[in-house]
Amino acid sequence: MSYIWQDFNIKPFPAETIVFRDGLFCPEISTLESPVISKNYDLPVHYIYVGNLSGHNVLNIDINENVKNQKIFLSVNVKTENITDFEIVIKNSGMDSNITCFIVMENYGNLTYNIYAHHLCRKTGILVKNRLLAYKNSVSKLNGVANIYKYCEDCNSNIEFSAMAEKDAKIIFSPQQKISAEPGFAAHSANIARPTAPQIEYLHTAGLTDPEILSVMREAFITNPDF
Repeated sequence: MSYIWQDFNIKPFPAETIVFRDGLFCPEISTLESPVISKNYDLPVHYIYVGNLSGHNVLNIDINENVKNQKIFLSVNVKTENITDFEIVIKNSGMDSNITCFIVMENYGNLTYNIYAHHLCRKTGILVKNRLLAYKNSVSKLNGVANIYKYCEDCNSNIEFSAMAEKDAKIIFSPQQKISAEPGFAAHSANIARPTAPQIEYLHTAGLTDPEILSVMREAFITNPDF
């Protein structure tokens, strides 16, 4: 699986893996036979979703109620060039189980992206950081809904959207929360990331040209969750 780390800027770490390429589950390069998490593992579980997308694509992550105190990670790195619908549905029924998601999308066409985070048990965590590179004349509609259901107290929930856009790119954000029980933590946000004048000046003094600065800033944006 070294090409996944090299080609898609996904950092490896010891984990059970569930790999999707171009929207399709790849059992031959996954360590787990099924995308459904129905029991505990000694290692964290790492969903990896990479490649080129077009048409309608759905990723379902189902964390069973039999799972307790399991760490789960989702790494997404995809490109879209045509009309694309991309949907991620996370259902967390595992008490004290947390899923941390870092999602990178590069859109050259018309993208509609929806992520749904369902907290179906007490003390579950779903934390999502979405990064979008929106290229010239692209259209991106990004929607996120976090649901904390009744009797599901002490959940930690966050859906963040951040985009770096070229000229004439159109972006629509719609983060939402539906909370029916007192959470431990709940938040959502959306912003446009732009290089600051001090950053640009510093990179100029290092000898970089304007195109090189743009390339460096894009690389930092899509590889650093804390950008």
